Amino acid sequence: MAEAKAPYNPLLVLSYGTIIALWVGCQYVLIPYVANLMLLVTAILYAGCHWSLSLREEQAAARGETPGGEDGGDGDDDAHGPPAEVLRKEDAMLFPIIGSCSLFGLYLAFKFFDKETVNLVISFYFCAMGSFAIAGVLGPVLEGAGPAALGRRIGWHRTVNHPLPESVGGKSPWKIGFDCSHADLVAFAGGVAFCVRYFYTKKWFLNNVLGICFCLKGIEQFSLGSYKIGAILLVGLFFYDIFWVFGTEVMVTVAKSLDGPIKILFPRTLDPDPETGRLEMSLLGLGDIVIPGFFLGLLLRFDAHIAGVPCFPTDVNVAFPKPYFHSTLAGYVVGLAT
Repeated sequence: MAEAKAPYNPLLVLSYGTIIALWVGCQYVLIPYVANLMLLVTAILYAGCHWSLSLREEQAAARGETPGGEDGGDGDDDAHGPPAEVLRKEDAMLFPIIGSCSLFGLYLAFKFFDKETVNLVISFYFCAMGSFAIAGVLGPVLEGAGPAALGRRIGWHRTVNHPLPESVGGKSPWKIGFDCSHADLVAFAGGVAFCVRYFYTKKWFLNNVLGICFCLKGIEQFSLGSYKIGAILLVGLFFYDIFWVFGTEVMVTVAKSLDGPIKILFPRTLDPDPETGRLEMSLLGLGDIVIPGFFLGLLLRFDAHIAGVPCFPTDVNVAFPKPYFHSTLAGYVVGLAT
């Protein structure tokens, strides 16, 4: 069985503090690039992977398990919420191909269309998604630390019949609606305000907030399904990177042309260039954080399974041995440093 629960996980709290301290500190103090990158990425991965423990609860509910440990039987599926999204082997094999098509499509867009127009369209998309990502990160914080009124929940649910074939529209009726707390609404309003400011200013430190939120929510909500599927995905993306980064100019061109939170920026100096007025920056793509994060999250959930940590309720602060997670995270950090 799992070890005794602690009121909080000190390393998880340290990860939160590290993310905030580095984001604030690097705006005023020149932090060595390698130290900044390694500390920030490690903190993001540690926090995001622990948030992904919630997938164990969703997947257990999808199997029909209940908090009481009994089989849920053939009752209403909605009693346990929707099944967690799990990557299949076929999806893992297609991922590099789909990624290649998307990347090359962006390359052609920047090559044959006005760069400013392309970036404008993409900025609208990222700001819309960023509002939800910020709300997803900030909402639980407000609900846990704010007044009790922020924890009250509101919802709206309807069923809509449709005439479409099941292969096109899925099963009828459609079940639509939402369920959220007052804290989620406040966080979403704050996210919209933040993204509006980012849209008009494009400050690098605002970019980093969106990038960090995308990483945390992506790792939290995505499951590879199995070690084999994760290995297939990583091998495919290994060759994807070799071809598009070292074999062509496509990846570099898109990375330099795309003005959006697809990367985290690290200042090399705090003195703007006298000619351009810009800071010298280094960058790390979000894919270099999120894709390994999917795999690390899978290993952490495997550690929890081996340790006998119950699926209900999810507790990101529960103490249990994490040999696979810690060893793989250490290997990733060493690889990042080299």
